[in-house]
Amino acid sequence: MLRGMFSASDYLDLSQTEHRTLFDNTTQVWDVLKQIASYLQFRLNPAVHGRLLGRPFIGDRVYIGHETVVENGATIKGPAWIGNNCQIRSGCYIRENVIVGDGVVLGNSCEFKNCVIFNGAEVPHFNYVGDSILGYKAHLGAGVILANVRLDRKEIHLRYEDQSIATGLRKFGAIVGDRAEIGCHSVISPGSILGRNTVVYPLTHFGGVLPENTILQTRQTQQQVKRKPAE
Repeated sequence: MLRGMFSASDYLDLSQTEHRTLFDNTTQVWDVLKQIASYLQFRLNPAVHGRLLGRPFIGDRVYIGHETVVENGATIKGPAWIGNNCQIRSGCYIRENVIVGDGVVLGNSCEFKNCVIFNGAEVPHFNYVGDSILGYKAHLGAGVILANVRLDRKEIHLRYEDQSIATGLRKFGAIVGDRAEIGCHSVISPGSILGRNTVVYPLTHFGGVLPENTILQTRQTQQQVKRKPAE
């Protein structure tokens, strides 16, 4: 039996997204991942109100809000809904079923698919965000990967205390709560949840549930050894 519920409001400020109706009638926060495609199918009205620099690729089923800048070399396949005052930088690859809030930074060599990104989040360098939700002002350091598929391709289970909770999903990255910070080159395993105001040290591998207001520290042992001069 599942002890404790993982409701969206426990991790995400739903006032910080224009798309809060996505979260209506959901039991667990990851249930939203199953609904993104149908939500966009019925609610998306393609339009480009932002500013395009050079020649980015913009698909037919894309909405881009006011004052958003899309740089040359970015690709937005869609369906995608991007809010106001965002930066979509060169080399950014936005695939299908992506919802982005206001004031978001999506950066160089970053890939996004089937995800919801709340207002003020920053994903600026060499990141992968698939089948995931990023909360208000969440930040991913350079090279952070939210892995979304098990190596054996089986259903993803959430590890919580002594439980293994079936999610009904074969693709599920992470739920990253409001103002969470993930350090550079960390890898978050499929089916993970990071609470509000958490901090993950750089070069960390983490899977499971990280409670809010927690710092996850990674310690390394280093040793300097003398090297013989080159001949």
